[in-house]
Amino acid sequence: MKTALLLVDIQKEYFPGGAMPLDGPVEAAVQARKLLAHFRYNHLPAIFIQHVSLDLEATSFRPGSPGISLDSSIRPLPGEAVVRKHHPNSFRETNLLELLRTDQVSRLVICGMMTHMCIDATTRAACDYGFECIVAADACATRDLAFTGETVPAAMVQRAFLAALNGTYAQVTTTGEIVTMVQQPALDDADAHSLDVEGRHEYP
Repeated sequence: MKTALLLVDIQKEYFPGGAMPLDGPVEAAVQARKLLAHFRYNHLPAIFIQHVSLDLEATSFRPGSPGISLDSSIRPLPGEAVVRKHHPNSFRETNLLELLRTDQVSRLVICGMMTHMCIDATTRAACDYGFECIVAADACATRDLAFTGETVPAAMVQRAFLAALNGTYAQVTTTGEIVTMVQQPALDDADAHSLDVEGRHEYP
């Protein structure tokens, strides 16, 4: 069973200083980077999803704005795929499904932002396409929502959406558990350092 990593929308817009800061994006990105290092070490595909809005009146993710850039902690290396999307579902009107089918991927590890929107939509779509899905709970982040005049705290949003996905659409677990599940040789300190240096490569 071939497994690929989907890093969904880990973009500057969601970090402090962006137009739509989330609750805990830095902590989630740290865990996502651990997954990325593990997949690279095991020569498994990592696909970066990047959201760009097509709404001319959008206040975030506008084409050409700094906020659409992938965060500096999560950058692709040469040869790693970047898929631009315009909808919460990463498969909608993109070539993601084609990439995965061509590479004979049958299982996806999904992480990124936002849990209640693009992670939820992408995971459900992936399951419907027949992929086995694993969501890294600690490598996802979301924000407060409002409903009928009441604020729903980000921590509750996170738990509710992950609970809804777990069991039916995905196995929801931690980065540490996923590293154990998708395991070939374990990273040692020298390998981890080497990957960290490579991951700092800058791209426009």
